[in-house]
Amino acid sequence: MRLSDFDYHLPQDMIAQKPANPRDSSKLMVLDENERHHHIFRDLPRFLHPGDLLVLNDSRVIPARLYGTKETGGRVEVLLVNRLDDKYYECLVRGKVKAGAKLNFNTISGTVKERVDTHTGYRYNISFQCDGDMNSCLCEEGVMPVPPYIKEHLEDGERYQTIYSRDEGSIAAPTAGLHFTPQLLDRIEQMGVRLAFVTLHVGVGTFMPVRAEDVEEHTMESEYFTVDEDTACAINDTIEEKGRIIVVGTTTVRALESARWLDGKIAPSQGWSEIFIHPPYKFKTPLSGLITNFHLPKSTLLMLISAYAGRDAVLAAYSEAIDKGYRFYSFGDAMFILNNKGIKWTEETDDRVVAGHV
Repeated sequence: MRLSDFDYHLPQDMIAQKPANPRDSSKLMVLDENERHHHIFRDLPRFLHPGDLLVLNDSRVIPARLYGTKETGGRVEVLLVNRLDDKYYECLVRGKVKAGAKLNFNTISGTVKERVDTHTGYRYNISFQCDGDMNSCLCEEGVMPVPPYIKEHLEDGERYQTIYSRDEGSIAAPTAGLHFTPQLLDRIEQMGVRLAFVTLHVGVGTFMPVRAEDVEEHTMESEYFTVDEDTACAINDTIEEKGRIIVVGTTTVRALESARWLDGKIAPSQGWSEIFIHPPYKFKTPLSGLITNFHLPKSTLLMLISAYAGRDAVLAAYSEAIDKGYRFYSFGDAMFILNNKGIKWTEETDDRVVAGHV
Protein backbone atom coordinates (compact mmCIF):
# COMPACT_ATOMS: atom_id res chain seq x y z
CA MET A 1 0.00 0.00 0.00
CA ARG A 2 1.00 3.62 -0.46
CA LEU A 3 1.79 6.08 2.30
CA SER A 4 -0.82 8.44 0.87
CA ASP A 5 -3.46 5.76 1.55
CA PHE A 6 -3.16 6.58 5.25
CA ASP A 7 -3.43 10.35 5.04
CA TYR A 8 -6.24 12.51 6.38
CA HIS A 9 -6.66 16.17 7.29
CA LEU A 10 -6.93 17.12 10.96
CA PRO A 11 -7.53 20.72 12.09
CA GLN A 12 -4.76 21.77 14.47
CA ASP A 13 -7.20 22.80 17.17
CA MET A 14 -8.34 19.17 17.54
CA ILE A 15 -4.93 18.05 18.84
CA ALA A 16 -5.44 17.59 22.57
CA GLN A 17 -3.04 19.71 24.63
CA LYS A 18 -4.06 18.47 28.07
CA PRO A 19 -5.18 15.10 29.41
CA ALA A 20 -8.85 14.67 30.25
CA ASN A 21 -9.72 15.34 33.89
CA PRO A 22 -10.72 12.93 35.27
CA ARG A 23 -8.98 10.45 33.03
CA ASP A 24 -12.10 8.41 32.23
CA SER A 25 -14.11 11.47 31.14
CA SER A 26 -12.64 11.29 27.63
CA LYS A 27 -14.91 10.36 24.75
CA LEU A 28 -15.11 6.78 23.56
CA MET A 29 -16.11 5.80 20.02
CA VAL A 30 -17.17 2.17 19.73
CA LEU A 31 -16.62 0.73 16.26
CA ASP A 32 -18.66 -2.46 15.97
CA GLU A 33 -19.22 -4.14 12.60
CA ASN A 34 -18.58 -0.77 10.92
CA GLU A 35 -21.29 0.84 13.06
CA ARG A 36 -20.12 3.72 15.21
CA HIS A 37 -21.50 4.58 18.64
CA HIS A 38 -20.44 7.43 20.92
CA HIS A 39 -19.92 7.14 24.65
CA ILE A 40 -17.70 8.26 27.53
CA PHE A 41 -14.69 6.12 28.43
CA ARG A 42 -16.09 5.27 31.87
CA ASP A 43 -18.87 3.45 29.95
CA LEU A 44 -16.33 0.84 28.84
CA PRO A 45 -17.63 -1.89 31.23
CA ARG A 46 -20.90 -1.92 29.24
CA PHE A 47 -18.97 -3.51 26.38
CA LEU A 48 -17.02 -6.05 28.43
CA HIS A 49 -18.14 -9.53 29.53
CA PRO A 50 -17.25 -11.75 32.49
CA GLY A 51 -14.46 -14.03 31.29
CA ASP A 52 -12.87 -11.38 29.09
CA LEU A 53 -9.14 -10.80 29.43
CA LEU A 54 -7.91 -7.20 29.27
CA VAL A 55 -4.22 -7.01 28.27
CA LEU A 56 -2.29 -3.80 29.02
CA ASN A 57 1.25 -2.47 28.60
CA ASP A 58 2.78 -1.66 32.02
CA SER A 59 5.84 0.20 30.72
CA ARG A 60 6.65 3.42 32.55
CA VAL A 61 7.98 6.57 30.90
CA ILE A 62 11.33 7.85 32.12
CA PRO A 63 12.06 11.61 32.21
CA ALA A 64 14.37 11.12 29.24
CA ARG A 65 14.75 14.71 27.99
CA LEU A 66 17.66 16.79 29.31
CA TYR A 67 18.28 20.51 28.76
CA GLY A 68 21.82 21.75 29.27
CA THR A 69 24.80 23.63 27.92
CA LYS A 70 27.99 22.87 26.02
CA GLU A 71 31.45 23.96 27.11
CA THR A 72 31.11 26.84 24.67
CA GLY A 73 28.01 28.02 26.51
CA GLY A 74 25.62 27.06 23.72
CA ARG A 75 22.39 25.34 24.57
CA VAL A 76 21.84 21.65 23.95
CA GLU A 77 18.81 19.36 24.25
CA VAL A 78 19.28 15.61 24.56
CA LEU A 79 16.70 12.81 24.36
CA LEU A 80 17.84 9.45 25.69
CA VAL A 81 16.71 6.96 23.06
CA ASN A 82 18.35 3.65 23.91
CA ARG A 83 20.27 2.49 26.98
CA LEU A 84 23.48 0.80 25.85
CA ASP A 85 25.12 0.28 29.24
CA ASP A 86 25.11 1.79 32.71
CA LYS A 87 24.97 5.58 32.16
CA TYR A 88 25.73 5.10 28.45
CA TYR A 89 22.95 5.96 26.00
CA GLU A 90 22.20 6.44 22.33
CA CYS A 91 20.68 9.91 22.10
CA LEU A 92 18.95 12.34 19.81
CA VAL A 93 20.62 15.74 20.14
CA ARG A 94 19.29 19.17 19.28
CA GLY A 95 22.26 21.50 18.92
CA LYS A 96 25.59 20.97 17.17
CA VAL A 97 27.95 18.59 18.96
CA LYS A 98 30.88 16.41 18.00
CA ALA A 99 32.84 13.54 19.51
CA GLY A 100 34.61 14.60 22.69
CA ALA A 101 32.22 17.45 23.48
CA LYS A 102 31.44 17.97 27.17
CA LEU A 103 27.85 18.64 28.16
CA ASN A 104 26.47 19.94 31.44
CA PHE A 105 22.98 19.30 32.83
CA ASN A 106 23.48 20.64 36.35
CA THR A 107 23.79 17.47 38.48
CA ILE A 108 24.46 15.34 35.38
CA SER A 109 27.34 15.74 32.94
CA GLY A 110 27.96 13.99 29.67
CA THR A 111 30.69 13.26 27.16
CA VAL A 112 29.83 12.70 23.49
CA LYS A 113 31.62 9.51 22.42
CA GLU A 114 30.65 9.02 18.79
CA ARG A 115 28.11 9.78 16.11
CA VAL A 116 25.96 6.86 14.99
CA ASP A 117 24.31 6.80 11.58
CA THR A 118 20.94 5.03 11.43
CA HIS A 119 18.39 4.56 8.65
CA THR A 120 16.38 7.40 10.21
CA GLY A 121 19.27 9.85 10.59
CA TYR A 122 22.21 10.19 12.92
CA ARG A 123 22.44 10.08 16.68
CA TYR A 124 25.13 10.29 19.30
CA ASN A 125 26.34 7.85 21.92
CA ILE A 126 26.86 9.78 25.16
CA SER A 127 28.47 8.67 28.41
CA PHE A 128 26.85 10.33 31.43
CA GLN A 129 28.26 10.96 34.87
CA CYS A 130 26.27 11.66 38.04
CA ASP A 131 26.21 10.81 41.73
CA GLY A 132 24.02 7.76 42.21
CA ASP A 133 22.13 5.68 39.67
CA MET A 134 21.02 7.24 36.40
CA ASN A 135 17.29 6.78 36.97
CA SER A 136 17.46 8.74 40.23
CA CYS A 137 19.46 11.49 38.54
CA LEU A 138 16.97 11.65 35.68
CA CYS A 139 14.12 12.03 38.16
CA GLU A 140 15.91 15.13 39.44
CA GLU A 141 17.09 16.68 36.18
CA GLY A 142 15.10 15.06 33.38
CA VAL A 143 11.88 16.25 31.79
CA MET A 144 8.97 14.09 30.67
CA PRO A 145 9.36 13.73 26.87
CA VAL A 146 5.85 14.63 25.72
CA PRO A 147 5.41 14.73 21.93
CA PRO A 148 6.28 17.95 20.07
CA TYR A 149 2.66 18.57 19.04
CA ILE A 150 1.81 19.15 22.73
CA LYS A 151 2.68 22.80 23.21
CA GLU A 152 1.29 23.38 26.70
CA HIS A 153 3.43 22.71 29.78
CA LEU A 154 2.53 19.49 31.58
CA GLU A 155 2.16 20.42 35.24
CA ASP A 156 2.03 16.87 36.57
CA GLY A 157 4.30 14.30 34.93
CA GLU A 158 2.15 11.47 36.31
CA ARG A 159 -0.58 12.46 33.86
CA TYR A 160 1.73 11.12 31.12
CA GLN A 161 1.88 7.76 32.92
CA THR A 162 -0.75 5.04 33.07
CA ILE A 163 -1.98 4.30 36.58
CA TYR A 164 -0.59 0.75 36.28
CA SER A 165 2.87 1.69 34.94
CA ARG A 166 5.70 -0.03 36.79
CA ASP A 167 8.53 -1.13 34.50
CA GLU A 168 10.65 1.92 33.61
CA GLY A 169 12.03 2.23 30.10
CA SER A 170 9.72 4.07 27.68
CA ILE A 171 10.37 7.48 26.16
CA ALA A 172 6.69 7.87 25.21
CA ALA A 173 3.56 6.72 27.01
CA PRO A 174 1.39 3.81 25.83
CA THR A 175 -1.36 6.40 25.58
CA ALA A 176 -4.41 4.14 25.16
CA GLY A 177 -4.03 3.29 28.83
CA LEU A 178 -4.11 6.91 30.02
CA HIS A 179 -7.94 6.79 30.17
CA PHE A 180 -8.11 4.25 33.01
CA THR A 181 -8.63 5.25 36.64
CA PRO A 182 -8.17 2.96 39.67
CA GLN A 183 -11.94 3.01 40.20
CA LEU A 184 -12.64 2.01 36.58
CA LEU A 185 -10.18 -0.89 36.71
CA ASP A 186 -11.75 -2.03 40.00
CA ARG A 187 -15.20 -2.02 38.36
CA ILE A 188 -13.86 -4.01 35.45
CA GLU A 189 -12.26 -6.64 37.68
CA GLN A 190 -15.32 -6.88 39.93
CA MET A 191 -17.49 -7.78 36.93
CA GLY A 192 -15.28 -10.81 36.23
CA VAL A 193 -12.86 -9.41 33.66
CA ARG A 194 -9.28 -10.50 34.24
CA LEU A 195 -6.25 -8.23 33.77
CA ALA A 196 -2.89 -9.24 32.30
CA PHE A 197 0.19 -7.16 31.56
CA VAL A 198 2.92 -7.16 28.96
CA THR A 199 5.84 -4.75 28.71
CA LEU A 200 6.95 -2.98 25.56
CA HIS A 201 9.26 -0.03 26.12
CA VAL A 202 8.11 2.59 23.66
CA GLY A 203 10.99 4.09 21.71
CA VAL A 204 11.43 6.36 18.73
CA GLY A 205 10.37 3.55 16.39
CA THR A 206 6.74 3.86 17.45
CA PHE A 207 6.43 7.49 16.36
CA MET A 208 9.19 7.83 13.76
CA PRO A 209 7.58 9.15 10.55
CA VAL A 210 7.25 6.87 7.55
CA ARG A 211 9.16 8.45 4.68
CA ALA A 212 8.86 5.74 2.02
CA GLU A 213 5.83 6.11 -0.27
CA ASP A 214 5.71 2.32 -0.52
CA VAL A 215 5.01 1.41 3.11
CA GLU A 216 6.65 -2.01 2.62
CA GLU A 217 9.99 -0.21 2.47
CA HIS A 218 9.67 1.25 5.97
CA THR A 219 11.80 -0.35 8.71
CA MET A 220 10.75 -0.24 12.35
CA GLU A 221 13.34 0.39 15.03
CA SER A 222 13.81 -2.17 17.78
CA GLU A 223 11.83 -1.90 21.02
CA TYR A 224 12.28 -4.28 23.95
CA PHE A 225 9.28 -6.35 25.03
CA THR A 226 8.40 -9.02 27.57
CA VAL A 227 5.45 -11.39 27.78
CA ASP A 228 5.89 -13.25 31.08
CA GLU A 229 4.63 -16.67 32.07
CA ASP A 230 1.61 -15.38 34.02
CA THR A 231 0.37 -13.37 31.04
CA ALA A 232 1.02 -16.19 28.59
CA CYS A 233 -0.99 -18.57 30.82
CA ALA A 234 -3.84 -16.05 31.14
CA ILE A 235 -4.01 -15.64 27.36
CA ASN A 236 -3.88 -19.36 26.69
CA ASP A 237 -6.53 -20.06 29.35
CA THR A 238 -8.80 -17.43 27.80
CA ILE A 239 -8.36 -18.96 24.36
CA GLU A 240 -9.12 -22.42 25.74
CA GLU A 241 -12.21 -21.14 27.56
CA LYS A 242 -13.35 -19.33 24.39
CA GLY A 243 -13.23 -16.00 26.18
CA ARG A 244 -12.44 -12.67 24.54
CA ILE A 245 -9.00 -11.07 24.48
CA ILE A 246 -9.27 -7.28 24.60
CA VAL A 247 -6.00 -5.43 24.04
CA VAL A 248 -5.27 -1.91 25.26
CA GLY A 249 -3.02 -0.04 22.84
CA THR A 250 -1.03 -0.68 19.71
CA THR A 251 2.15 -1.28 21.72
CA THR A 252 0.43 -4.16 23.52
CA VAL A 253 -0.57 -5.61 20.15
CA ARG A 254 3.02 -5.39 18.95
CA ALA A 255 4.30 -7.15 22.08
CA LEU A 256 1.84 -10.00 21.62
CA GLU A 257 2.52 -10.30 17.89
CA SER A 258 6.27 -10.27 18.55
CA ALA A 259 6.02 -13.15 21.02
CA ARG A 260 6.48 -16.80 20.09
CA TRP A 261 3.26 -18.62 19.12
CA LEU A 262 3.13 -22.40 18.72
CA ASP A 263 0.00 -24.35 17.76
CA GLY A 264 -2.23 -21.40 18.54
CA LYS A 265 -0.76 -20.76 22.00
CA ILE A 266 1.55 -17.99 23.13
CA ALA A 267 4.81 -18.81 24.90
CA PRO A 268 6.57 -16.62 27.46
CA SER A 269 8.85 -14.43 25.34
CA GLN A 270 11.21 -11.52 25.54
CA GLY A 271 13.45 -9.78 23.05
CA TRP A 272 13.57 -6.96 20.54
CA SER A 273 10.50 -6.27 18.46
CA GLU A 274 10.91 -4.87 14.96
CA ILE A 275 7.51 -5.98 13.75
CA PHE A 276 5.74 -3.57 11.38
CA ILE A 277 2.01 -4.26 11.20
CA HIS A 278 0.19 -2.83 8.21
CA PRO A 279 -2.44 -4.07 5.74
CA PRO A 280 -2.54 -6.84 4.76
CA TYR A 281 -1.50 -8.62 7.95
CA LYS A 282 -2.67 -11.86 9.57
CA PHE A 283 -2.76 -11.61 13.33
CA LYS A 284 -1.57 -14.52 15.45
CA THR A 285 -3.29 -13.16 18.55
CA PRO A 286 -7.07 -13.87 18.45
CA LEU A 287 -8.04 -10.29 19.30
CA SER A 288 -11.70 -9.67 20.02
CA GLY A 289 -11.18 -5.97 20.62
CA LEU A 290 -8.63 -3.18 20.55
CA ILE A 291 -8.76 0.00 22.62
CA THR A 292 -6.68 2.76 21.07
CA ASN A 293 -6.39 6.51 20.61
CA PHE A 294 -6.77 8.50 17.39
CA HIS A 295 -3.39 8.54 15.65
CA LEU A 296 -1.36 10.81 13.39
CA PRO A 297 -1.82 10.69 9.61
CA LYS A 298 0.59 8.40 7.78
CA SER A 299 1.81 6.88 11.06
CA THR A 300 2.67 3.24 11.74
CA LEU A 301 0.03 3.30 14.49
CA LEU A 302 -2.71 4.23 12.03
CA MET A 303 -1.47 1.46 9.74
CA LEU A 304 -1.65 -1.08 12.56
CA ILE A 305 -5.28 -0.36 13.42
CA SER A 306 -6.08 -0.31 9.70
CA ALA A 307 -4.66 -3.83 9.47
CA TYR A 308 -7.00 -4.82 12.32
CA ALA A 309 -10.23 -3.05 11.37
CA GLY A 310 -9.76 -2.18 7.69
CA ARG A 311 -8.43 1.10 6.31
CA ASP A 312 -11.76 2.33 4.94
CA ALA A 313 -13.59 1.66 8.21
CA VAL A 314 -10.89 3.39 10.23
CA LEU A 315 -10.70 6.48 8.04
CA ALA A 316 -14.51 6.74 8.02
CA ALA A 317 -14.46 6.59 11.83
CA TYR A 318 -11.78 9.28 11.95
CA SER A 319 -13.85 11.51 9.67
CA GLU A 320 -16.85 11.13 11.97
CA ALA A 321 -14.67 11.78 15.03
CA ILE A 322 -13.53 15.07 13.47
CA ASP A 323 -17.14 16.03 12.71
CA LYS A 324 -18.15 15.29 16.31
CA GLY A 325 -15.28 17.19 17.92
CA TYR A 326 -13.20 14.32 19.28
CA ARG A 327 -9.73 15.17 20.60
CA PHE A 328 -6.81 13.51 18.83
CA TYR A 329 -3.37 12.05 19.59
CA SER A 330 -1.68 11.29 22.92
CA PHE A 331 -3.98 13.20 25.29
CA GLY A 332 -7.00 12.72 23.05
CA ASP A 333 -10.08 10.52 23.09
CA ALA A 334 -10.34 6.77 22.58
CA MET A 335 -11.78 4.21 20.20
CA PHE A 336 -12.86 0.67 21.06
CA ILE A 337 -12.71 -1.48 17.93
CA LEU A 338 -14.62 -4.73 18.26
CA ASN A 339 -13.66 -7.64 16.04
CA ASN A 340 -15.41 -7.33 12.68
CA LYS A 341 -16.82 -10.50 11.12
CA GLY A 342 -14.83 -9.98 7.96
CA ILE A 343 -11.48 -10.36 9.69
CA LYS A 344 -9.89 -13.79 9.45
CA TRP A 345 -7.37 -14.77 12.10
CA THR A 346 -4.46 -17.16 11.72
CA GLU A 347 -2.78 -19.46 14.21
CA GLU A 348 0.23 -20.00 12.00
CA THR A 349 3.65 -19.63 13.57
CA ASP A 350 5.64 -16.65 12.33
CA ASP A 351 9.37 -17.07 12.83
CA ARG A 352 10.13 -13.43 11.97
CA VAL A 353 9.48 -12.21 15.43
CA VAL A 354 12.03 -12.53 18.15
CA ALA A 355 15.65 -13.04 18.75
CA GLY A 356 16.35 -14.04 22.32
CA HIS A 357 12.92 -15.39 23.20
CA VAL A 358 12.59 -17.49 26.36
